Amino acid sequence: MKKLFPVVMLLAMLAACGNEKPKDQNSSNGSDEYEVAETPKKVDEGKGIGEIKEVTLNTPLEQDRIGRGLAIYEMKCAACHKLDDQRVVGPGWKGVTQRRKPEWIMNMITNVDVMLDQDAEAQKLLELCLTRMPNQNVSVGDSRDILEFMRQNDGEK
Repeated sequence: MKKLFPVVMLLAMLAACGNEKPKDQNSSNGSDEYEVAETPKKVDEGKGIGEIKEVTLNTPLEQDRIGRGLAIYEMKCAACHKLDDQRVVGPGWKGVTQRRKPEWIMNMITNVDVMLDQDAEAQKLLELCLTRMPNQNVSVGDSRDILEFMRQNDGEK
């Protein structure tokens, strides 16, 4: 018992000397993890988390992008995503361009791991589908092509 007391005291002292960052007074649980998770939600403004900050959409749709987007969809996306509202492994794509900002869509495609870990909307999709979207290593240019294909799928001209 006498040997256990110094060990317990040492552990208590180490725990007391832990993280010295001031706690957020407004946080209900005082958890640093909660604070970290909150930061991206305030910053992204519905655009998601990643390198895509601004997307310029052109009208009419860019036909060459649509063709490349279709090819990428067939190769990397079609096994999990249908073009209607049917959920297979992932959610159907119908109406996605009306529900999400183009930046969010492209960030979800190119930065899927961070989006699923930190973006509230992506986390809701994960809860719904119960399967993490795999990182397909899609480039920014290819994600723009996929977005253009999605716009056509949603009936944009």
